[in-house]
Amino acid sequence: MRIAERRQVEGGRERLTLVPESLDDLWHLTYVVEPGDLVAGDTTRRIQRNDDQLRDTGGEREHLWVELEVDDVEFAKFANRLRIAGVIVDCSREDQLGAHHTINVEERSEIEIEKHWKTDQLERLQEAVAATESPDVAIATVEEGEAHVHTVAQYGTEERATITGPTGKGEYARPREELFGELTDVLSRLDVDAIILAGPGFTKQDALDSVEENAPELADLITTVDTSAVGDRGVHEVLKRGAVDEVQAETRIAEEAELIDELTARIGEGAKATYGPGNVAEAADYGAIEHLLVLDERLRAERAGDGEWDVDVDRIVETTEQKGGEVTVFSSEFDPGRQLANLGGIAALLRYRLD
Repeated sequence: MRIAERRQVEGGRERLTLVPESLDDLWHLTYVVEPGDLVAGDTTRRIQRNDDQLRDTGGEREHLWVELEVDDVEFAKFANRLRIAGVIVDCSREDQLGAHHTINVEERSEIEIEKHWKTDQLERLQEAVAATESPDVAIATVEEGEAHVHTVAQYGTEERATITGPTGKGEYARPREELFGELTDVLSRLDVDAIILAGPGFTKQDALDSVEENAPELADLITTVDTSAVGDRGVHEVLKRGAVDEVQAETRIAEEAELIDELTARIGEGAKATYGPGNVAEAADYGAIEHLLVLDERLRAERAGDGEWDVDVDRIVETTEQKGGEVTVFSSEFDPGRQLANLGGIAALLRYRLD
């Protein structure tokens, strides 16, 4: 995600110009844009022509700039776009004011969002920005006498190192462990959450064995993938197979799974934990929340007025943060989020027990 501009407007609202740069960014925006927000961008719209000389074809599409007051938001995952529907409140054609319209937001298309921003929504945007700027996955491709290391951002890859030298027998042969050791050093210097080790044959497994022996903490980050080549071709194979997407999803799932496991363990022991909107709201008022866990779908539904809770979820979030607690918004797409849904969609790890 790229934040192109940020400015204050009347009524305490703030207007952000955003450029989503990946499918992940569009998914993030699903939980940022709400009914009542103002969203503006370039679009096309079918316009009826009042021209007797033209045959009625049902209208022709024109490029317009529109601003909508949002009614509904839908993430069309398989169409690679975000659909934002609402009523046109400003437009480059005044005769379209008051009409219903849908803006299709795609990767690298610029949109403006004006609203009263909530803390967790801004944090979600900052996480998306950080994910774009800081690669969190590395791809190491290795075969006999050759290793390459690339880092992966939200889109595209960057070569970080190439290690070469003959191995095997002969006067100029380079010991395999020397090659593996240099590869381990390069990977150790990267700030990544996961590493995909790929290549043909058994060399990658030998490389992994070397890493496990010399840098076991680094080995915990590694997943192996079979490819027919190394270097740029090998990286292309890894990306084509979707291995990076799987690892990134697993990394997010692992963070959420660790929290939900801690929660269920504490609940089972009758220890410092609580769940359900009423209990969590009470814990927030006491300043007892160490870590708040809330489901993205529930958070969105409550804010849209479609929820069933008798408590103000935004007040819980704000109170938790004001009193030094952490907040994690769980994805409803993954198993930890489904576990949280079974507990009412909101829970908390506590600093101390509440009787």
